[in-house]
Amino acid sequence: MKDGRPRSWTSIIVTVLLAILWSIPTLGLLINSLRSRDDIVSSGWWTVFTDPFGQGWTWDNYVGVFTGAADMGVGFLNTVVVAVPATILPIMFAAFAAYAFTFLDFRFKETLFVIIVGVMVVPIQVAFQPMLNMLGPNGIGISGEFVATWLLHTGFGMPLCVYTLRNYMSTLPYSVVESAKIDGASHYQTFWLLVAPMAMPAIAAFATLQFLWVWNDLLIAKLFLAPSNATVIVQLQQLLGTQGQGEELLSAGAFFSMALPILVFFFLQRFFVRGLTSGSVKG
Repeated sequence: MKDGRPRSWTSIIVTVLLAILWSIPTLGLLINSLRSRDDIVSSGWWTVFTDPFGQGWTWDNYVGVFTGAADMGVGFLNTVVVAVPATILPIMFAAFAAYAFTFLDFRFKETLFVIIVGVMVVPIQVAFQPMLNMLGPNGIGISGEFVATWLLHTGFGMPLCVYTLRNYMSTLPYSVVESAKIDGASHYQTFWLLVAPMAMPAIAAFATLQFLWVWNDLLIAKLFLAPSNATVIVQLQQLLGTQGQGEELLSAGAFFSMALPILVFFFLQRFFVRGLTSGSVKG
């Protein structure tokens, strides 16, 4: 091969087979989203390969999802409103914290970092009741609003983000930071002009994970958002409960909800791989 590393045909075949197996559910979802209700009930989605012209292909399922009671267009916008700030905020705060843990000396630095790592293993579900009390009418009264989900996703996402970015920043050459300090640069300038650009692969990698997690979240959106602010995933859950056997609508809604996360992952996957691998080896 061009990179000098031999590649086994066995590994290539296994990788291709795994990719095919991983894609089968998504393919079935797409096919069912374009089939009529009668076809879905009477035959499996795989029958389209033996009788592709005997299917009742239709766009009505997508029309029903957007124009019916579900109105998933509004849910899509609500999800974007939740996901974008809930991705940016934890990364912004965690990047500053990771810089401090990596390049600054202060008391109890290691102890605080261990506490942050320890918080990662605590299930977020145990905090729901206290958060409901604090954010609800008897607390600060923002439960049901978008800002409540921003705060929760920021708090729950920051420990992993701090851990990931700190490990990545520890691989960066400290001499660059020292040179900036000698040249009179402040910590603010050093972070924005040097460290943040060099840490962009790790930042993009975590941004991908955080965005996908927030986009697919059901619990926080279900508990802390008002019905008028429901996200796509909450609407899918409600569609499942109200439509009974409406699998054609569920398929269309589910595939629609997957479209943007898939695009985000494909556009950022090179940063995702670099961010995960670069920070794993120091030096």
